[in-house]
Amino acid sequence: MAGRVGILTGGGDCPGLNAVIRSAVRSGAFVHGQEFVGYRDGWRGLVEGNRYDLPPEAVRGILHRGGTILGTSGANPLAIEGGVEAIRSTITRDGLDGVIAIGGEGTLGAAARLAGEDGIPIAGVPKTIDNDLALTDFTIGFHTAVQVASDAVDRLHSTAESHNRVMVVEVMGRHAGWIAAYAGLSGGADAILIPERPFDIEAVCARLRARHEAGISFSVVMVAEGAVPVQGTMRLPEPELDENGFPRFGGVSVPIAAAIETATGFETRVTILGHVQRGGSPVAFDRVLGTRLGAAVVDLCAEGVWGRMATLFQGEIIDVPLADAVAERKVVPSAFLGRAKVFFG
Repeated sequence: MAGRVGILTGGGDCPGLNAVIRSAVRSGAFVHGQEFVGYRDGWRGLVEGNRYDLPPEAVRGILHRGGTILGTSGANPLAIEGGVEAIRSTITRDGLDGVIAIGGEGTLGAAARLAGEDGIPIAGVPKTIDNDLALTDFTIGFHTAVQVASDAVDRLHSTAESHNRVMVVEVMGRHAGWIAAYAGLSGGADAILIPERPFDIEAVCARLRARHEAGISFSVVMVAEGAVPVQGTMRLPEPELDENGFPRFGGVSVPIAAAIETATGFETRVTILGHVQRGGSPVAFDRVLGTRLGAAVVDLCAEGVWGRMATLFQGEIIDVPLADAVAERKVVPSAFLGRAKVFFG
């Protein structure tokens, strides 16, 4: 069944987005006879009608590329005056059957609202390096971010050992510590601090002292940017707010490192990976996942099934309501770090 479908990528970029775009365009064109239109810079492009055609030849050679050929932004169409009506106008003007939105909590939250309350035909694909969307085993970009962080920990181990230092490594994760948990476990970190479990800085320092007393004169502490201390144990500066009024995280490892050095006397250094986690080529898992989800979402579009998200759930590619996917945040279960503790130190 032929049709014409728009595609946008919203929120933060991540490796694997181009795999989704490539798969959607190729599968849609060759399996369903669909045509595709790309919208630049997320929801803003759909609101402003900033578009260009996406024939199959336009997506050649992009599978291995990081970022997104469509560009992205954190624009929220619900916060733009007249945004919903502008989207309706764009869809009508460009002759679209519907739109594929590839994004995380913010992008798909807007998609769920637009598809539900406003009746706009939208299907979704989950991407976020934070891996915090519900009803997904893994989101696009997560495995690449973990690999980047794990590689960094491997390198920091050797320099920490050479200089008898404590290395504090900060990774992304505002509200969910999946990257820190996975990268810390795979990299052999000696402590992992995540938002789901407030940390006691003295307990962290006690663990590091125990290592030194056992003759191990270096340590690695993995910190998610949204890590918080147990109330009353340590004061952290309040984060600044971004353009949408949300806290702008990053840098929590600096006061944590200072507290460790003061309490233990061990020389302590900080490495903040920041946006390097988002960049570069996607690992094989994200390329395959993006390809599978891209093919699945155009099947939904061809069938005229809107308000759904293609997802990897319990090992299978299925589709779920967009509203359910953003209803609650997927966080690291307490059992995960409970089991991981045996490997610390």
